[in-house]
Amino acid sequence: MSARDEVLARIRSALGDTAVDHADVPRDYDRNGHAAGDSDLRDLRDLLDERLTDYRAQVRRATPDGVAGAVAQAIADGLTRGPDGTSGRPRIVVPPALPDAWTSAIDGDVVSDDGLTVDDLDRCDGVVTAAAVAIADTGTIVLDGSPDQGRRAITLVPDLHVCVVRADQIVETVPEGVARLDPIRPQTWISGPSATSDIELNRVEGVHGPRTLEVVLVDLPATVDERQRR
Repeated sequence: MSARDEVLARIRSALGDTAVDHADVPRDYDRNGHAAGDSDLRDLRDLLDERLTDYRAQVRRATPDGVAGAVAQAIADGLTRGPDGTSGRPRIVVPPALPDAWTSAIDGDVVSDDGLTVDDLDRCDGVVTAAAVAIADTGTIVLDGSPDQGRRAITLVPDLHVCVVRADQIVETVPEGVARLDPIRPQTWISGPSATSDIELNRVEGVHGPRTLEVVLVDLPATVDERQRR
């Protein structure tokens, strides 16, 4: 008998025939956010930006036509902030279905993941992916392994992760985010760069994943009213 079996056996013996009251778990929490119009959506982007920044992620805004430039700048800045910097041309891995236009301005070698080994990934300086959904209230980005996000490994091994999040992927609350996800797909929930603290509360980054997280928020095009006000 294992220690676990022994502990459970003693618990069952102590309980005897006592009926266990399985009370219903209350589910009256707020399942929906309150964002509706364009101004609310802008507020969600600002809230997500604020939360991500608080988690020590670097956030930059881009128009749909400016994604390539923002991604390239995010890589340059992210590698500069790394502990050792990068000598020579950086090597950036991307999932197979990431839009080519997003990586067209990168000054480095862009490598599509075709089953790269862990050693191959360890020789990559960074990774660029899309996202499945972003939750403003918690500052969380969720990846679900879709072709534009790739395998979980490619976002855990390289030291820099550049993630492109479209404005229409941002929701307010966790229940809203969960509702958009396919429960049978593998999910990676990201709130800032990988970090932990030792017993003296000294923060250490890059332990379980990327040391640096760069997020490119792609704004929606201006509405007709906004263009008229200009």
